[in-house]
Amino acid sequence: MMTTRIRWMGLGVGLALAFAGLTQARQVPENLVADGVPAIDPAVRKEASRYLEFRTAAMQSWHPVRREMLVTTRFADSAQLHHVDHPGGARRQLTFFAEPVSGAQYQPVTGDSIVFSQDTGGGEFFQLYRYDVADGRVTLLTDGKSRNTGASWSDSGQQLAWSSTRRNGRDTDIWVMDPKRPESARMVLECRGGGWGVSDWSPDGRFLVVGEYVSINESGLHLVEVATGKLRRLTARETRRVSYADARFSRDGKFVFCTSDRSGEFHRLVRIDVATGGMMEWLTEIPWDVEAVEVSPDGRLLAVVHNEDGASVLRLVDAKKGKVRRKAALPAGVIGGVEWHAGGRELGFTLAHARSPSDAYSLDVKNGEVTRWTKSETGGFSADRLREPELVRVKSFDGLTVSGFLYRPDPARFPGKRPLLVSIHGGPESQSRPVFQGRNNYYLDEMGVALLFPNVRGSAGYGKTFLTLDNGMKREDSVKDIGAFLDWAGRDAGLDESRVAVTGGSYGGYMCLASLIMHSGRFRCGIDIVGISSFVTFLESTQEYRRDLRRVEYGDEREPAMREHMQKISPLTNARKIRVPLMVVQGANDPRVPAGEADQIVKAVREGGGDCWYLLAKDEGHGFAKKKNIDFQFFATVQFLRERLVR
Repeated sequence: MMTTRIRWMGLGVGLALAFAGLTQARQVPENLVADGVPAIDPAVRKEASRYLEFRTAAMQSWHPVRREMLVTTRFADSAQLHHVDHPGGARRQLTFFAEPVSGAQYQPVTGDSIVFSQDTGGGEFFQLYRYDVADGRVTLLTDGKSRNTGASWSDSGQQLAWSSTRRNGRDTDIWVMDPKRPESARMVLECRGGGWGVSDWSPDGRFLVVGEYVSINESGLHLVEVATGKLRRLTARETRRVSYADARFSRDGKFVFCTSDRSGEFHRLVRIDVATGGMMEWLTEIPWDVEAVEVSPDGRLLAVVHNEDGASVLRLVDAKKGKVRRKAALPAGVIGGVEWHAGGRELGFTLAHARSPSDAYSLDVKNGEVTRWTKSETGGFSADRLREPELVRVKSFDGLTVSGFLYRPDPARFPGKRPLLVSIHGGPESQSRPVFQGRNNYYLDEMGVALLFPNVRGSAGYGKTFLTLDNGMKREDSVKDIGAFLDWAGRDAGLDESRVAVTGGSYGGYMCLASLIMHSGRFRCGIDIVGISSFVTFLESTQEYRRDLRRVEYGDEREPAMREHMQKISPLTNARKIRVPLMVVQGANDPRVPAGEADQIVKAVREGGGDCWYLLAKDEGHGFAKKKNIDFQFFATVQFLRERLVR
């Protein structure tokens, strides 16, 4: 079944093949199926291994009393909770599970417990747990079966609110409990649809502000009285699509701060009067999306993060006047996990940029000093020699400007025209941004392969009109954008247009397959990771709680005209046009893009005579999360690109 280039002197062909198969079996982790993937060259393992030993850290929560942090980081196979008691201090591991841990928050008054989230096998049916700091005991808070997300503590630390599919497995209702008594869990608001979630508690604990997400272009905010479940819409219903996000109560409970694109293309900061609902005050004029808002403990300042051409910019804004008080001096990168310390003097956050893995930081709001709390390892190679990405802008087929980030290998070490790997983000309402490339640095630093991360139409960050330009019948226009990047690469003196590969995950996997079909002859090979191969079968098989949300973006497969169009453009229909080597990666437990999408494209490509490697993980979901699986995926990918792209 497996093939190999190893010659074993003195053995017959049958015995040699059996030995090769045994060697491959020993290489492959027990939960991976490597179908058609040859034995990994030992040289690949040796050279690439150190690029897999980088680590990251993400700020999760401040301790409410002490100047200490809770972070997630990985020391073994998956990310776990760790405690850091001072900047640069050792990371003391708190949880020791096989599955990754995420979304952790200290009890906000005493810090005597932590609520965190965890799923099993990548299935995304997240459960909430309580970790007791005194003895490390872990207690399941939810039912162990439904999907539970967006947990939020009340200011008093006596209640927890979250959204759950517990009632029927489809709709995300709003629930509340006392985490010390899991049996107290009760449904506060019965909802219809999978897009409802908790944004914030009012300071007195009487109300919740909840978001109703319809699509990335349409959402609204509501107030829920916790005691009665009474619902009142906070934002007006519009005849046009308007989006609201990141709702936070003011400290006196009279206002809600949030972001909205109601007044233009981008999400601006807005203040809504709770009593009147419709009264809004616009607080920022910066022509880029606000992607995060957090209110200081005294209510005077807002921590506001803007997404400016893909890079995060952190500002402190006066909560009354909207005037910028400070702009943090940070390298161009991406910020997440913003949280004020209870004392109000420091702001914690996670930052990743091209020369550093994501780590936990804090900002002193008085003097602007930035402190790095964790310093994650880069696996033995010097991150200082890594190059910053170039922002590339090109004109597409219809004159629309699209952009992306290009990482070039060092020209002194790799002169001449270099091979190019085009990596397309998922979503599709996501965005490629200037972050640390982790194991991808091997392609740059050892193979001399340039990396291009395009933001085609439909990507977030460039205005609400741009977001809609790939919807429904316009789906293939985004694939045409890839052709514009290929044209640009052909004119670049440092890139070899005869050696180009394409990859992508989730929706990016569809883009990978569609690009191999639409731009046949312009790629050497492709790597599809948890990608959509047929929009019809995808929509019919994706988890029910997210199906209608995806129909808004892709179209409704139940409508005859749309179904016909989806079938026409789907890679599965056109699989015989994929004439270059393909590698497919999939998690068997994927709730978003089920494994059937990978199975059917692999079968179709092979039946058409195509060369296809297939890597399936039995203990993963929408992408690989466990280190041993990630490592093998990377080794296989390096070998695939060496053989199919670089040579």
